[in-house]
Amino acid sequence: METTRQINVSCSHMDRLLSTELIIKQLLLSCVTLLSVSSSALSSCSHGSESPLLLLTCFSQSSIMKRVRSSLKSKPHPGGRAKRQRCAGSNYPLCPPEDWGNLPHHIVLQIFQHLSLIDRARASSVCRCWNDIFHTPDLWRRFEFELNQPATSYLRSTHPDLIQQIIKKHAQHLQYVSFKVDSCTESAEAACDILSQLVNCTIKTLGLISTARPSFMDVSHAHFVSALTVVFVNSKSLSSIKIDDTPVDDPSLKVLVANNSDTLKLLKMSSCPHVSPAGILCVADHCHGLRELALNYHLLSDELLLALSSEKHVHLEHLRIDVVSENPGQTHFHTIKRTSWEALVRHSPKVNIVMYFFLYEEEFEPFFREETPVTHLYFGRAVSKEMLGRIGLNCPRLVELVVCANGLEPLDEELIRIAERCKSLTAIGLGECEVTCTGFVEFVKRCEGRLTQLSIMEEVLIPDSSYNMEQIHNEVSKHLGRIWFPDMMPTW
Repeated sequence: METTRQINVSCSHMDRLLSTELIIKQLLLSCVTLLSVSSSALSSCSHGSESPLLLLTCFSQSSIMKRVRSSLKSKPHPGGRAKRQRCAGSNYPLCPPEDWGNLPHHIVLQIFQHLSLIDRARASSVCRCWNDIFHTPDLWRRFEFELNQPATSYLRSTHPDLIQQIIKKHAQHLQYVSFKVDSCTESAEAACDILSQLVNCTIKTLGLISTARPSFMDVSHAHFVSALTVVFVNSKSLSSIKIDDTPVDDPSLKVLVANNSDTLKLLKMSSCPHVSPAGILCVADHCHGLRELALNYHLLSDELLLALSSEKHVHLEHLRIDVVSENPGQTHFHTIKRTSWEALVRHSPKVNIVMYFFLYEEEFEPFFREETPVTHLYFGRAVSKEMLGRIGLNCPRLVELVVCANGLEPLDEELIRIAERCKSLTAIGLGECEVTCTGFVEFVKRCEGRLTQLSIMEEVLIPDSSYNMEQIHNEVSKHLGRIWFPDMMPTW
């Protein structure tokens, strides 16, 4: 009886019982459930819970769906109001369920924003009101096209018919667009075809994401550049571009600069072999609002750092540099002058300089011979003791350090030097390395409690005469001011 009383409370009482945020969350859950239920499977359901959440959860049950359908067909009472009924033995009025089309516009809009495209399209067929909301421009400002080949990918793909509807009716509303493609060339070519049709758009953010290489790199160079140029020319308000692992080239970057120099703030283009140092320098020379830049080391130059340090340029916030070698011994790495680094830091004192290294040991020779203002260092391959020693001497701004592998010699001295010289260090991760327990405790002690993240594999620590594995847990926890245990697997 109590459950029946709860289910039949009128919708007008809902906002008194639950906040709008909870209503949205529960309706979202119920909508997804409702849309997944086949109409042939509709049957009455019993509710055994007495929780007030049933007021909303019951919307997803098939019995309520039947009542909603019947309410849409029912005629209004001659008196202008539906007859109030009372549940037997209850003081609560029983009202006919409200038409889903009468839900507040802003609530339905927020529900739609959390639905996938296919569920959103299904929901639009519930009623005319929901169909109108389906075409609201706000729903089409942010969209991700998922393009995958069923034969080679388990990921869901955006249906071609829906893509054409989007291009036909909502291209002018798109502002934050990304393309997620699998490793098939056909998927990347489909993305280029869509880009070529976005001629009436005002895109602000564009992202091309390959879930597996090669993807965009296998597309015809002319086809890719032509499609990208369409967006660069027509948008004129691009602020964020992520085009890693693509065949973008210098001429297309010039088109980007010519049409979006006043608005561009973020550019990520690592692993773009057709771009030269002159091409990226053109971007820095003209896009004075650029705040974040990601590129490969071969594009980094003294001229680029000086351009980013000019008085016309805003303060750079984030510079990511990928240092990658595919063929050991065949890649030449140049050296950046210390004066160029100093100019950048003088102009942008809070800039984060992040470097990802995927080199072989013999290729580290040009790096960190002089003071370098790097803040975050990640080594994806083995790095020598000598290299870590140089980091301790010449990287005073270092904030985070991750070493995935090293040789079989303990790194005690190198870590202690890093703790002493790198006063901003707050996070460190060590993988296949070796550190004595005594050396590790000394490192933590000299960091003086500033370590917020300490991810060390248990195999890294070598017990000695001062500490065993149980004792080091207590000693490190004492210096950190919190409970700490070594990791069973890497967490970075």
